[in-house]
Amino acid sequence: MVKLNLVLVAALVACALSVVSARHQARKLFMALQAQQARARALDVEWGQLQLEISTWLMHNRVEEVARERLHMAIPDPRHIYVLHAQGVRP
Repeated sequence: MVKLNLVLVAALVACALSVVSARHQARKLFMALQAQQARARALDVEWGQLQLEISTWLMHNRVEEVARERLHMAIPDPRHIYVLHAQGVRP
């Protein structure tokens, strides 16, 4: 009877340690999940800001301004513009 009690106590202690270990692991994983979710939210915000910046940089007026100022480009005189059509194709 004493041996059975000792075996049952050992099993109880093992189960208790297993529960404590599982809870600790679950808490660690939950904290990691929350950290990754916060990082995902931060990346979403950054992505939105980058999309806004890209749309600003690609606006027609901005492109034209950069072409004129930095690249010293200008719209050609209409007399110097030639339109080529593919053979047999007319607008």
